[in-house]
Amino acid sequence: MAEPIFILGGHQTDFGRNYAREDLTIFDLVKDGVEGTLAAAAIDPKEIEVAHVGNFVGELFTGQGMLGGFLGHVHPDLAGVPASRHEGACASGSLAALAAMADLEAGRYDCALVLGVEFMRNVSGQTAGDHLGAAVWVGEEATEATYVWPAMFSDLAEEYHARHGLKHDHLKEIAKINFGNAQRNPNAQTRKWTLTDEHFAEDDELNPVVEGWMRRQDCSQITDGAAGVVLASERKARAYADARGIPLESLARIRGWGHTTAPMLMDTKLAASKGSDYILPWTRKAIADAYARAGIADVAQIDAVETHDCFTINEYVAIEHFGITAPGEAWKAVEDGRIAPGGSIPVNASGGLMGVGHPVGATGVRMLLDAMRQTTGAAGDYQVDGAKTVATFNVGGSGTTNCSFVVGSGA
Repeated sequence: MAEPIFILGGHQTDFGRNYAREDLTIFDLVKDGVEGTLAAAAIDPKEIEVAHVGNFVGELFTGQGMLGGFLGHVHPDLAGVPASRHEGACASGSLAALAAMADLEAGRYDCALVLGVEFMRNVSGQTAGDHLGAAVWVGEEATEATYVWPAMFSDLAEEYHARHGLKHDHLKEIAKINFGNAQRNPNAQTRKWTLTDEHFAEDDELNPVVEGWMRRQDCSQITDGAAGVVLASERKARAYADARGIPLESLARIRGWGHTTAPMLMDTKLAASKGSDYILPWTRKAIADAYARAGIADVAQIDAVETHDCFTINEYVAIEHFGITAPGEAWKAVEDGRIAPGGSIPVNASGGLMGVGHPVGATGVRMLLDAMRQTTGAAGDYQVDGAKTVATFNVGGSGTTNCSFVVGSGA
């Protein structure tokens, strides 16, 4: 890390809300996200010097672009603040965070607002799936699929099965853990859902096949949501801590990051990984780079993980890419309970994308926020005991845009 970057605070909207049914718009979602973030961080709007917004498909779902222009309507003190929008499919929020970090590291600014936002529940599930298909190579892959992304990740599951063997029972257990974790998260979309064992079984009524390997409970949610964090340079963070009479070490800090962009086509990725230990080597590189920048030798120095479970297979693969198990052995971490609550390295204590919800442009920021909450003991009922270092992985497309952060607190 060139310069230390601190997280002063942040906010997540209630992912269970359907803004369209409340006759609200994407502006209302932006407003709720910005106001909640500034209040949670106890930052005055006039202290924000630059803003970065993550959003994937605002134009397709709502016809609205130019989202940075909304900030001056949220509060007059944000008018004139330079704002940029970033797109990397489901990793859009992480790209916004990386851009804000670069601004702070370069010394241009000392205090940045990062907001991820997506308004998605105003259309049918089929239409939403079609819009989200913009992150494949349109016309070149998944052309025969009814549901593009379940089909793409079913292909990943099929390739993994060919290389290592795969049982749906292990994917099912990941889903059960994540939906169970979401019951303790007051902002999770599925916190009030009642799911029985039959809802996770190979039951074509309660858990029907969506595409190939992927059944209903293997899939994350279509979600309206915003998440924001305030990032600060060490100079700003020190002044912030001094003004509140708290030690600088009590604030969460981004200790490391990794970012890779793989070729878009899934077939190209899988062909390139033939003979590699890892089925998605660019994913592994992003995580390994975050570890290296954080000065972490391996996953033994990580207390918890927030990872991108857009589908159960993606978490299954990520278990190996974080180094929780060797390649081909993710099943061991599922069976021995190390990724479950109370395990040696809990994964998605928040509920993950499956349980919390997946407003795609907001997900990377939400992960950063949950990492901050865990490392500062502010995660409430889903707190991982003693968590001081948390790693995240956020992906856009079929392993195309890969972003990883290591967040920690303490000296």
